[in-house]
Amino acid sequence: MTKRILPPATIGIVGGGQLGQMLALAAKPMGYQVIVLDPQVDAPAALVADQQIVASYDDVSALRNLANQADVVTYEFENVDQTALRTAVPAEKLPQGVALLNITANRLREKQFLAALGLPVAPFAAVDNLVTLDARCHEVSLPAILKTATGGYDGHGQWDIPNTDALANLLAHWQQPTDIALVLEKKLAFDRELSVMVTRDGRGEIRTWPVTVNEHQHHILRVSAAPATLSPQIAKQIETIATTIANALQLVGILGIELFVVGERVYINELAPRPHNSAHLTIEATNVSQFEGHIRSITGLPIPVITQYAPAIMLNLLGDQIIQARQDIATHEGWHFHDYGKHDVKPGRKMGHITATGMAAMKDLREWGTRL
Repeated sequence: MTKRILPPATIGIVGGGQLGQMLALAAKPMGYQVIVLDPQVDAPAALVADQQIVASYDDVSALRNLANQADVVTYEFENVDQTALRTAVPAEKLPQGVALLNITANRLREKQFLAALGLPVAPFAAVDNLVTLDARCHEVSLPAILKTATGGYDGHGQWDIPNTDALANLLAHWQQPTDIALVLEKKLAFDRELSVMVTRDGRGEIRTWPVTVNEHQHHILRVSAAPATLSPQIAKQIETIATTIANALQLVGILGIELFVVGERVYINELAPRPHNSAHLTIEATNVSQFEGHIRSITGLPIPVITQYAPAIMLNLLGDQIIQARQDIATHEGWHFHDYGKHDVKPGRKMGHITATGMAAMKDLREWGTRL
């Protein structure tokens, strides 16, 4: 059971990006106050929060200030400084704990955690030193993907190794430290990429959101749609995966589970201990959004069984696509337009998203997206 924290209590969020923004937007109508800690002045979450503490994520003094003003503290991304968080925030104010971060911030630990639960992951091996990479490639078998154990996102810190020639080329032109911690994963020839969100509410009841089908472009999520069409066998596997992980972690707060489907088998790709890009469509499409679900979980409130009102699709707006979307919103009445309010427009940067519900609006949004 999670301690019940009722409005007008204050929620502290470490991280001020778009996920923090949407967490704040979920918390405010419920009557909570929100304080955000982020080094960027006027970060997206700060635009809608009651207060911002401008400081780096490893600033123990600033984190302690946040904890002193908040009744409960959460985080919007997994690469939080765990030592600083543990030092500055009392355990009773951090219901998610730090153990979850410790697992998910390191790809190798995450794979080992999942494998120990008997859950399906692609074959993998630790690469302690680049000298051992050739042997690990024989162990896992090619094609494979080499990833940094920590710090990578949206394709950063990843190297495809389709064959032995690519391996030789990678070794010959390696520009990273030779002793960097790496993990090698077998590259699966998957049919679809899916994801599911799961949490436990204040009573310990497990709640899952509709499974989404995800499409990536240049390693960045482009489109998500829900509900996914699933065979009974695949649906059962996903339910077992989500329930097993939630129980093993005694989960508090929402968790994203990225999945690969190969035939009738499901494999876990990655975990995200926070709201997930693929479930942004839940704001409009389900009775409780992933963001409200997270707030309810960390404050010990009940969450009803999640239901979806209508089929939905979400399109990420990257870089200067946000500029075109701001113009075109006037002629697309079916759009639910989300602009994160980021100052700097950069190629590949997530600047906003659009959700559409119902078949006609979904078709319109897909067609618009293909023209970008």
